[in-house]
Amino acid sequence: MIFNHQIITSTNQQIITLNTISIIIAIYNRKDELFELLNSLSHQTDKDFEVIIVDDGSLINLRPTAELFQESLKIEFFRKDNSGPGLSRNYGAKRANPDPENFRDYRENWLVFVDSDVIVETDYIQNIKKNLTEIPCDAFGGADKAHKGFNLMQKAISYSMTSVFTTGGIRGSKTAVTKFQPRSFNMGVRKSAFEKVGGFSEMRIGEDPDLSMKLWENSFTTAFFDNIGVYHKRRVDFGKFSKQVYQFGCARPILNQRHPKFVKISFAFPSFFLIGYLLGFIEYFFFQKGIILGFYGLYTFVVFFHALLQTKNISIAAMAIISTYIQMFSYGYGFLKSWILLNIFRQKPEEAFPSHFHQS
Repeated sequence: MIFNHQIITSTNQQIITLNTISIIIAIYNRKDELFELLNSLSHQTDKDFEVIIVDDGSLINLRPTAELFQESLKIEFFRKDNSGPGLSRNYGAKRANPDPENFRDYRENWLVFVDSDVIVETDYIQNIKKNLTEIPCDAFGGADKAHKGFNLMQKAISYSMTSVFTTGGIRGSKTAVTKFQPRSFNMGVRKSAFEKVGGFSEMRIGEDPDLSMKLWENSFTTAFFDNIGVYHKRRVDFGKFSKQVYQFGCARPILNQRHPKFVKISFAFPSFFLIGYLLGFIEYFFFQKGIILGFYGLYTFVVFFHALLQTKNISIAAMAIISTYIQMFSYGYGFLKSWILLNIFRQKPEEAFPSHFHQS
């Protein structure tokens, strides 16, 4: 690895700030997406970093794709049995390997986790390093957004996942939150802090907010870097998107049990949204009133015009209504189901949702 360094000289002393960057990619299949991600990393303005690819038991051979970039990137490729993204990232973190002879002179090794379905801009590494010299933190994250080359559905889904009217904007704006919770599609952590909290847990879904909250519980700080946004392709159809956000909804009550200090009423808003919609139909059909559904009509109107303002495309705005309702209903149902199983029927998370955990 080539090491990045900054030397500041004063009359009486020399201060050296030295960091290393290890990009860790846990991947299962997705050969084409891996190519696009590595291609974007190969065009970085700052090339002082290493890339660690962890093949999580893919059914296809990903090594030839990685080898296409062996001249332009320092790549380490590992293949292991399938365990889910969190434990695969831990596997990669252990193998983050700056020059052992020189690393003793360096301040910190930073682990930067990105999902395989993202593309980074050419100044991604450069901006990370610049931010690390200016913003004190132990972990950081950035926004995700839609690339101009994404199809209309991907752009609509991107809107619903980042809009202030759906998620509160927590994934897409620095001003949307006061305490930022980095997510693994675009997340950096000091290796020393990562090891202190034990890395990612055995959770297959929700493992990244779980890590963020473990960091907070151990007095580590997190920060939002507003200039390291990544282009996140997400799911390519509404069916897969619905399944994904349903799983996110199921994971949240599990996280609430693990980290009760950070429970917020806003986590349950999609469930209230779903229940309210059902009550609206009951009101309409049994009482011939449409007061509740009127509020949903207003919400639909607001989402449409906000999406139109954001995307400048009427087709995306129309599809954003669909993706927004899918997100709210699917997440809300998953949250409600999980809350009932865990808090009323007193099931253990591993029993209620075995697919959410790695089975040893």
